[in-house]
Amino acid sequence: SDKTTILHKLNQASAFEEFLHKKYIGHKRFSLEGAESVIPTIHFMLEKCADYDVKEVVFGMAHRGRLNVLVNIIGKSYKQIFSEFEGNIDPESAQGSGDVKYHLGTTGTFESADGKKIRLQLMPNPSHLESVNPVVEGAVRAKQDLLEDENSSQKVVPLLIHGDAAFAGQGVVAETLNMSQLEGYQTGGTIHLIINNQIGFTTLPKDGRSTRYASDLAKMILAPIFHVNGDDPEACVHAMKLAVDYRHKFGKDVVIDLVCYRKHGHNEGDEPAFTQPGLYREIKGHPTVREIYSRELLRKKDLTQENVDVLYREFDDILEKAFDEAKTVPEFKVGDE
Repeated sequence: SDKTTILHKLNQASAFEEFLHKKYIGHKRFSLEGAESVIPTIHFMLEKCADYDVKEVVFGMAHRGRLNVLVNIIGKSYKQIFSEFEGNIDPESAQGSGDVKYHLGTTGTFESADGKKIRLQLMPNPSHLESVNPVVEGAVRAKQDLLEDENSSQKVVPLLIHGDAAFAGQGVVAETLNMSQLEGYQTGGTIHLIINNQIGFTTLPKDGRSTRYASDLAKMILAPIFHVNGDDPEACVHAMKLAVDYRHKFGKDVVIDLVCYRKHGHNEGDEPAFTQPGLYREIKGHPTVREIYSRELLRKKDLTQENVDVLYREFDDILEKAFDEAKTVPEFKVGDE
């Protein structure tokens, strides 16, 4: 059942991105393509947190994959996202620009397989990437203090999702890590997930940092670091389960360096082949994570071709229906349903 769930979440991640790419050509969306394993990885993190009776998870992340996390993890409706792409954005919202859909925070609820509920909160992040880190830690610490429970650090968990170049390059990451073990600031351990697509805007790793791995900075607090292949979603999920176990046993930060790639440019208005022709020649011919994983499940006879086809088709229909509905939403009255 775990394998089916992984494929289901991969399909949600892939189909959503491909659908947006088809319907809203050239729109900025900071797609997750190449890193789709992030979605099943976070899904199983929440399942594991439910086993530990976690009450709330607070997310901090930049733009890459944010729309995907909003709909496929936090539960924002597809209709609402498509409606925002149609230009239906509340003019009162902060910085009422076309970029606003990547900045907004939101709340939702995750229900685990055995019916436990976890409150989810994605912090708003009006850019500058990693500056959201101390905001998340502060919010988590405040929530824990308000619980007045000796196990409060086990009840509220911070999850920070980073870009590889930003994790290595932005000083606020080091500052936040440095405070993670201090009595006045500790939150019982943060789970860090680095979406390591091996390129920062147009910069290759060798031109962007002096260390071998994007995650090397976390060695300063002796955090365990799992380097995992983004094309192997089962390995990603396994590493995340280990990370949650470690965090709950030792109350310290843990890092997953999910090594993947970025299919399009920094945003979809860029042409990456101008600056990185060699890299993008390789990426162009590379099968998606969903293709690789479904082929593997078919090879092992874990699923039949019919199972896979039904899974794909069902989700495409949901997206088309939401897309049609989004066009009929009255102006500036985008609800939560």
